[in-house]
Amino acid sequence: MYYYLIKMEDFKMRLAVVSSDGKNVDTHLGKGKTIYVYDDMDFVEKRELEISDDSKHQGGKVIQACKDCDAIISVQYGFKSKIKADDADVKLVMDEGPIEEVLKRYIDHVNFMKN
Repeated sequence: MYYYLIKMEDFKMRLAVVSSDGKNVDTHLGKGKTIYVYDDMDFVEKRELEISDDSKHQGGKVIQACKDCDAIISVQYGFKSKIKADDADVKLVMDEGPIEEVLKRYIDHVNFMKN
């Protein structure tokens, strides 16, 4: 049997942010046509989704596209999205502002809560 010791700081959180411009978290989860994915503060990829401007309750599409993420950060989300995220084991977080600041706030909060 093998045992591996891995430091907690070696683990990175995969975080998705909902943004219309790639600079700011500025969009409701259900209207998130563009998702930017980060490993902690390191940019990984941009994901484009087919979201209708006229339809409601589309947060599930975003959650499905981000099932590999630990958390999705958006300006707001609805109750149905919260249930779907819980089922997918993805955290939903509400925040807004420049992506770098939002990511730092969330990472700092998680690290504070671990200690």
